[in-house]
Amino acid sequence: MAPTSITINLPDDFHFHARDGSKTPAVLKHAAQRFGRCLFMPNLKPPVVNTEMALEYRKHILDSLPSGSDLEPLMTLYLTDKTTQEEIRKAHATGLIVACKYYPAGATTNSDFGVSNVENTYPALEAMAEIGMILCIHSEVTKGDIFEREPVFIEEVMKPLVAKFPKLTIVMEHISTEEAVNYVLGAPDNVKASITCHHLLFNRNHMLVGGIRPHLYCLPILKSENHRIALLKAATSGSPNFFAGTDSAPHAIGDKESCCGCAGVYTAHAAVELYAEAFEGEGALEKLDNFLSK
Repeated sequence: MAPTSITINLPDDFHFHARDGSKTPAVLKHAAQRFGRCLFMPNLKPPVVNTEMALEYRKHILDSLPSGSDLEPLMTLYLTDKTTQEEIRKAHATGLIVACKYYPAGATTNSDFGVSNVENTYPALEAMAEIGMILCIHSEVTKGDIFEREPVFIEEVMKPLVAKFPKLTIVMEHISTEEAVNYVLGAPDNVKASITCHHLLFNRNHMLVGGIRPHLYCLPILKSENHRIALLKAATSGSPNFFAGTDSAPHAIGDKESCCGCAGVYTAHAAVELYAEAFEGEGALEKLDNFLSK
C-alpha cells in the first residue's frame, strides 16, 4: 500500500518573489506556511541595487510576515554593469545579503537595469569570489529562438565565466533544458542549479495545446517533454548540485490574462505539494527531503 504521508525537514526556497508594497503580505502568508528560509529576488521597481535598499526590503518582508512566523529572509543584490567591489563587500559584511542576482538586460520581468555585457561585472565578481558571495544567474541570452536561449547562454556566457572564476559559487537558476542538466553534471563543483516545480510537472504542450494557458507562461519558457524528463531525473538523482527554487512569481490576474501577459507561474500556495507530486510520479519520495531541505 502506498504511503499516505511523509515527514521531511522544513524546506527552503532558493528563488522567491515577494514583490513589494501591499502585495508582499499576500504572498508571504503562503511562503511562511511551507518554508524556513527564502532567497528573495531583487527585481523590484526600482531594483534592489545597493545594501541600503536590500536592508530596507528585508525590513518590509519581516514586517509583512504573518504573526508568529519564523521564516528567515535571505537577501540578494541586483547586479548591474556599475556594481562596485565596495558595494559587494559592504553588502556581504551585513551577514544578511548572501548573493547577487545576474539578470541579462531585458531577459525577464523587471530586468531592464540588468547586465548588458558579462565583462562589465568582472570587478564585482572578483570581490564576490574573494569573500564567498554567491552569484545567481538567469541563464538565458536575449536573442534568437526563445526555446534555445538557455543552451546558447551556456556556451556564450557560462563556460567562459566558470573558467575565469573557478572559486565563485554560481547557481544557474530555474534551469529548463537537458543541455543545462548535462552542463551542471559535468561542470566543476562550484556550479549548481535550482529547478522549479512547474518545470518538473509541465511541458510546452500543457501551455499551448488546446488553447493558450497564460498562467503557465514563464521565463525560461516551458520546453518539450524530453527536457522535462531530464529535469526530473536530475531533481530525483540525489545530486547535491540540484535543489529547489520555485521562482514563484505573482502577478495581477489582469496582467496575466491579457493580450501581452506577464511571465511567471505562481506556486507559493502549494509549492512543496507540487514538488512532492513530481517526485511521487518518479517513485522517488525518499529523495524529496534532500532536494528541498539540505
